[in-house]
Amino acid sequence: MSKLTLNGATFTSQPNETVLDTLLRENIQIPNGCRQGICQSCLMRSVDVPPPVSAQVGLNQTQQKQNYFHACVCYPEQDMMLALLESEQTIFITARVIQKQLLTVDIVRVVVECDTELTFFAGQFVNLLRDDGLTRSYSIANRPQADNRLEFHIRRLPNGQFSNWVHDELVVGSTLTLSEPKGSCHYLSGSEAQPLLLIGTGSGLAPLCGIISDALEQSHSGDIHLFHGSSHHKGLYLVDEMRELATKHTNFYYTPCLSGDNVIADTVQGRAHDVALSTIENLKGWRVYLCGHPDMVNHSKRLAYLKGASIKDIYADAFHVISPDTK
Repeated sequence: MSKLTLNGATFTSQPNETVLDTLLRENIQIPNGCRQGICQSCLMRSVDVPPPVSAQVGLNQTQQKQNYFHACVCYPEQDMMLALLESEQTIFITARVIQKQLLTVDIVRVVVECDTELTFFAGQFVNLLRDDGLTRSYSIANRPQADNRLEFHIRRLPNGQFSNWVHDELVVGSTLTLSEPKGSCHYLSGSEAQPLLLIGTGSGLAPLCGIISDALEQSHSGDIHLFHGSSHHKGLYLVDEMRELATKHTNFYYTPCLSGDNVIADTVQGRAHDVALSTIENLKGWRVYLCGHPDMVNHSKRLAYLKGASIKDIYADAFHVISPDTK
């Protein structure tokens, strides 16, 4: 018998009883559906120990790595501290702005230094809070390092309360409040030979930068293809940095794409996802990361799947689907 702790209360599981069975027996109402580990209605997270492997069947690698599991098929093998996905307590920390740099006419790089150590995966996102409580989510553009710094690429959006404040009023030395990092769209170690396809538009490049940096730092040997798109050449950024990275790493390929009429040298005409998915004919065995406009992400998901990519290998966090009226 194992002890299960949820929201400060501890329950004892009986032999041959799943986590869901134990909680329901104790009148703890947990969402559930199929009872076969398929519908994910009862998905939970183990806070302290890895859950049984059998309870993670069907989850993608990032969910498995973060100890998500199906409560309905989880027979606990040891004591577990549990968290419901919709009620996990959010931890907030304070950070100070140490750099602010304009990358394009409407995208600014903001680098902050956190007061305390922060654990995250490259490509995740955090919620940024202004003093008055206004909150927006932004992707982390760098890989984890010892200096507790986080980098964000924040695009100014029409009527965007937070983004306009960042561009016009936030200064070096200002403080921000950050939530703990979230999201499953990040680099995974253990499959170093797997080819990677990354497609981003606008500031959707931010999480892809972190993922690429993390992959190369961990000696990823498979090919890494980045396609970054904009309608105008002034919307492309970090072009020189990406090209320099490609010269240093023979397995990294960078393709800047312009969908408008004003195409300049060393860029490819066309929308980034169209160029990418016409360049790479077969995506069987590939891992795909998509960050940008909702239409691009949804369309690319479907095409990547039709070209052979497994659904579990296509990553596009809900946050990374950038909507023009959310920031």
